[in-house]
Amino acid sequence: MKILTAKQLYEADQITIKKGNITSVDLMERAATLCFQWIHNRLQGNSVPIHVFCGTGNNGGDGLVIARHLKKYGYHVNTYVINCNNKRTEEFLENYEHLKEMGVWPEMITCTSEFPDVSENDMIVDAIFGLGLSRNPEGILKETIQFINGTNAYVLSIDFPSGLFADKPVTDKDSVIKAYHILTFQTPKLAFLLPDNQDYATSWEVVDIGLDADYLAAAETHFYLTQKNDVVRLYQFRDKFSHKGNYGHALIIGGSFGKIGAVSLASRAALTAGSGLVTAYVPKCGYQIVQTSVPEIMVEVDAENQLQYFNSKVASTVIGIGVGMGTHTKTAAGFQQLLQENKVPLVIDADGINLLAKNKKWLKLLPENTVLTPHPKEFERLAGAWKNDYEKLEKLQKLSKKYKLIIVLKGAYTAIAYQGNIYFNTTGNPALATAGSGDVLTGIITGLIAQQYTPFHAAVLGVYLHGRTADLAMNTVTYETFTASDCIRFLSDAFRDLLRKDIPKTPSEETQKE
Repeated sequence: MKILTAKQLYEADQITIKKGNITSVDLMERAATLCFQWIHNRLQGNSVPIHVFCGTGNNGGDGLVIARHLKKYGYHVNTYVINCNNKRTEEFLENYEHLKEMGVWPEMITCTSEFPDVSENDMIVDAIFGLGLSRNPEGILKETIQFINGTNAYVLSIDFPSGLFADKPVTDKDSVIKAYHILTFQTPKLAFLLPDNQDYATSWEVVDIGLDADYLAAAETHFYLTQKNDVVRLYQFRDKFSHKGNYGHALIIGGSFGKIGAVSLASRAALTAGSGLVTAYVPKCGYQIVQTSVPEIMVEVDAENQLQYFNSKVASTVIGIGVGMGTHTKTAAGFQQLLQENKVPLVIDADGINLLAKNKKWLKLLPENTVLTPHPKEFERLAGAWKNDYEKLEKLQKLSKKYKLIIVLKGAYTAIAYQGNIYFNTTGNPALATAGSGDVLTGIITGLIAQQYTPFHAAVLGVYLHGRTADLAMNTVTYETFTASDCIRFLSDAFRDLLRKDIPKTPSEETQKE
């Protein structure tokens, strides 16, 4: 799914209005009615007090439409307009009149003494500002946002949390709504996917308001949100007469004294992901550990306690390297030699990335479409510090494009950079914040490349499956008790879930149905 900018969505609005021969008020009615239906299907007439806070722009107009439908269906609704200036859009004014025709006069708020009594058990609909905000709210607008945040009520933001910027970082944290949930129109918003904004966008879903399909299909973007229907197309079905030789030979290189478990996890993950053969290349101290813990794989050894020679004799189809490897001087020298001589695809994680960060000239030795899987701190060592998440994404795009790499930046919405574009993953939860989780991801991606998935497809599919294991595991374990071994244990469930024919509807489809 494409992630579009505020400007592109405005253009989509205008084209939809023109081609559909409708008015902007008609489009507002369509969008806001879908939001009302979302509320109505969840409350089912419940008498909980609902407070609709409106600005005087088009987002406020959305709020007035929602308030009108809520009133029509008998809800206990109170409507407020933040009366900060004399500027009102035509769409706002028309819906204001429609509400008055029902005998409902919204209350005007001009000072803090006019704030209503709101309980933590109430619901607030935030319709103050939309996507087009360019500067921090001030005066009564900021005070209203602070008041809403202080109520502890359930806050539902319409399209966008008021005070949040669509394409730049927050500079005044006290002037942004902290939404419990967001109903955002037509496409995901980049701001929702960034760690810096986690306090303002706890959860969200896309509501398809029927913007022009031709415009959306042609719109250019560098940002995408990867969903199940995108990933299932990448899956490669197996031939009935195939054998293990058809599914490649993954070589996992890593480990050092005390860190052999990382290689065991990565090797087992590569095997479970479907690699026909897997060999682990470890220091001698890890031989018995790996051979015992993963009996299905083969093991080669190097020096006693750390890697030094990197002289594997395996004719591998892909190498996953770096997990638990350490950055010893002799290890670094051997790693450099391997990079100079290697001819097969690479997946580099952990200490492999740390060594590249210390020796950036080595980036030029990497084969095109090498996959790097850093966590944020490893990426910072590699690309340098950033001031905010937008700058971080710029660094991610720049580094990926410069060296023709696929960079998997791990996080809540893991970002995969490839050819100047960034693909955000939609699966996973905090359970994955556990030791060894990244080693498993390295093994999964390596195992998929062994089976002749392209490195990019292997990264997208591997990240999706890795995250999905944690989602599916929550029926059995908890965030706290989930381990990296559980990630491997639920990998079969993740594959089955991917191939289910009853593909769940997207949140926007569910909203339309309701």
